[in-house]
Amino acid sequence: MKKKRAKEGNPPQRMEKAVELLEALAIEGKECSLSALARRVGISRYRTRRLLESLEQQEAGKRLLPKAGKGHSRGKVEALYGSIVREVRPVMESLARRHKEAVYMAILKGEEVLFVDVACVEAGGKGEPLVGRRFPFFNNAAGKVMRAIDSWDLLEKIGKSWRRGRSAFPDLADLRRELESIREKGVAVDCGGMGEGVITVAVAVRDYAGKVVGALTLLGPSVRFLGSRLEEEIIPSLLLSGELLSMKFGYARP
Repeated sequence: MKKKRAKEGNPPQRMEKAVELLEALAIEGKECSLSALARRVGISRYRTRRLLESLEQQEAGKRLLPKAGKGHSRGKVEALYGSIVREVRPVMESLARRHKEAVYMAILKGEEVLFVDVACVEAGGKGEPLVGRRFPFFNNAAGKVMRAIDSWDLLEKIGKSWRRGRSAFPDLADLRRELESIREKGVAVDCGGMGEGVITVAVAVRDYAGKVVGALTLLGPSVRFLGSRLEEEIIPSLLLSGELLSMKFGYARP
């Protein structure tokens, strides 16, 4: 039984493959063969069949099939990321109440960051809904804190292969210094990457193997982050919450 679970991957890996499977279905349509889906997602036909059966049982597959464009609505993303959202949301809601700011959970999707859930309070204002949207990893704190543990060779490769026509990739030397600082501190702060006057603060959440499975991200206007609030209130709170969530996912600090 243990071997079977290992082959199927841990929950974050299965959820990532489920996203890719549903995106493939949205592109290819319901008539796409099992073999074609398996090849597109990069897993075996057996695993593809198991994922499809699981999605069908949860009715997520039906809700997530075609019609929609490239993004996912909040309900659709929640349906897909059910297990991780259930674990993270109580902590997100607690942070949102404490700091009166929007708190997001984000994951890496290749070179981009996907926001999968949000907790907010009325006092924080409406803001722009980010759930289901993707952004380059380097223009927000969530992406930077998740990429900070990657090898420099990988980051350099991403920078060199960054597709033309997209937002400009930052200077590699500057990015390296910033990510090294983030790795040491355990927290990332970005100002302006998500919009003029917008600050994002993020900490990584890890699993039992030390792999980053997501990032807790607090977002708000810079006018509400003045003085010592950022350093003395928000950052320590996020760091503690990130550690607690990582422990939930089985991570033990070396």
